[in-house]
Amino acid sequence: MNDLKNIGIRQFLARRGIQPKYECNGYGMYLSPLREERTPSFKVDYVRNLWYDFGLGEGGTLRTLVMRLERCDSREAVRRLQNGEKRDAGSVSLSPGVGERPAAGGPLPVLRPATLPAFRILSDASLRHPALVGYLASRGIVLSVAAAFCREVRYEVQDHTFFAVGFRNDAEGWELRSARFKGGSSPKHITTIDNRSVTVIAFEGFMDFLAYLSLKHPERLRIDAAVLNSVVNLPKAVPFLSRHPVIHTFFDNDEAGRKATADLIRLCPRSEVIDQSSFYSGHKDVNDYLTARIKDRTQKPSTQKNAPKTKAVQALRNNLQALKAETEEIEPPRRKGVKI
Repeated sequence: MNDLKNIGIRQFLARRGIQPKYECNGYGMYLSPLREERTPSFKVDYVRNLWYDFGLGEGGTLRTLVMRLERCDSREAVRRLQNGEKRDAGSVSLSPGVGERPAAGGPLPVLRPATLPAFRILSDASLRHPALVGYLASRGIVLSVAAAFCREVRYEVQDHTFFAVGFRNDAEGWELRSARFKGGSSPKHITTIDNRSVTVIAFEGFMDFLAYLSLKHPERLRIDAAVLNSVVNLPKAVPFLSRHPVIHTFFDNDEAGRKATADLIRLCPRSEVIDQSSFYSGHKDVNDYLTARIKDRTQKPSTQKNAPKTKAVQALRNNLQALKAETEEIEPPRRKGVKI
């Protein structure tokens, strides 16, 4: 009988004829099996045996992937993996062979029995871990800005505990980021910040939101904000966004970002939707703009091989001060009676 714990997502996809477009440092990037796309945005973490679809903003374990592909519940997904039964008409068999042990010399990550929780949030606390502080600094994010909106989240995946920068959404789920992980916990939803303003700024992801605030640091956010946590969540944000006469969008400089802005103009006909992406043209997004500008101003690195990490953080602060005079470039125009 096939043993579920021996099934890796990479192995499962390979059995279906799905191969990564490229692999690097323990993960593979695939064309998503859940939707049509030309650029690979479906990540499989070989070490943790997890998947994440950046286009959908969803991810999970092999069991959740089977649930999505097979359109079945958790129990049925486990049954099909264990028994190798075929899907409905036009589907591919999940076995035989899908549960076989990997060949010698090519170890694959294992999956624990499906009776255990696949992904579980354990706790959240103030951001303190040096690895997370360093990660935020590498993204150009001011620590005090991140601390105001994020938490240090510890989570469990198949009996292994990890930690990441957590950004909570309105449905009590989390977006999680670290140097080695990008994912989130269910339920997936938007994040809104309501300061009772007539103006709102909108972002695809929370790193862009934090980058925007870091550029404006030490000023505080006085207007409303919405973070989609994935462009697929745009419809969920419309009720909140549409109540504002003025909406400034800071979406990615790509086709999906442009489409999201166009959709928002259509869905919010009573609001003035202002596309701010031209102010960071030549860059993928606001965070990319921030890190590029900081890099341009970074002086030659210290000759000391073991310089303390605090120097890197201080250098970030100095660079951000130099950038402060330029924040108007990506700052929504001020309107009478409104502080931004």
